[in-house]
Amino acid sequence: MPYDDSPPSPESASSVSTERRWFARRSGLAVGAAVLAPTALAGWVLVQVTTGAGADDARPPRIVMPAASPTDAAAATPSSAPAEGPAKSPAAAPAKGPLAGKTVVIDPGHNTGNFKHTSEIDKKVDIGTNRKECDTTGTTTNSGYMEAEFTLDVSRRLRTVLEAKGLKVVLTHQADRPFGPCIDERARIGNEAAADAVVSVHADGVSEGNRGYHIILPAKVKGGAADTAKIVGPSRDLGERIASNFARTTGSAPANYLGSGTGLVVRDDLGGLNLSTQPKVFIECGNMRDAKDAALLTSPEWRQKAAQGIADGIVGFLGG
Repeated sequence: MPYDDSPPSPESASSVSTERRWFARRSGLAVGAAVLAPTALAGWVLVQVTTGAGADDARPPRIVMPAASPTDAAAATPSSAPAEGPAKSPAAAPAKGPLAGKTVVIDPGHNTGNFKHTSEIDKKVDIGTNRKECDTTGTTTNSGYMEAEFTLDVSRRLRTVLEAKGLKVVLTHQADRPFGPCIDERARIGNEAAADAVVSVHADGVSEGNRGYHIILPAKVKGGAADTAKIVGPSRDLGERIASNFARTTGSAPANYLGSGTGLVVRDDLGGLNLSTQPKVFIECGNMRDAKDAALLTSPEWRQKAAQGIADGIVGFLGG
């Protein structure tokens, strides 16, 4: 998912620089309408082509949609009722030992409905240090598998694994709202839950040949509502534990295009991190635009391994 429109090119696999690298993002979107049999409805296919790295609070591409049917229009219209709170899973047996009473918030990146609400997600929100777009559509594989589908699936699997440990788990959403939540609300959900750990699940969208996972850690920032001084240290601990366990369970290597082979990147421009008061990281599980990584990301078996690796890192961080 695209991060920013201004950063330079990614590192090469052999780079030993420890400086943070940024990516240029250019995306195009094609929406086509196909005429089916006389008794069928008109359909559309969304294909988003992304050549830059991404996260949940970069500027989304503009999407031109064909005229919607009355049913489509009704489904795309946001409800006038108040937005529902974060999705919570059924109660599980309480944990014992160091995990007792601990809460984990899982944030599935993006929302499958975001592309229908580009004007809403394009509105800027305050992230403390500046203002950024509410949310983005995320990326897709070349075959059209949406990042938002991937993140929700992994997040649900992750919730199941953590609940089996007796942890309380809160999801920021379950695609049960028309779009969003916005990045500031995602951070607020973790803060208000007094979460002991928060993980935002994503997949990247850079060019072919760039492979592997990376963990995004919060930089030390202070401005407006943003003050990460207290969470920088514990967030790094959380991120390092997730990185090592993710590599072990999935067999994936750290990203070969940034992080100098460590699988760790520090960012100071992401609202979800800047506004957090709880230990928090993002994980980019792989590159949806690389054919080899995409084959993993679209595999249910691999997604289960990904969820297990993230869970093992969280449990280790919490002392379990």
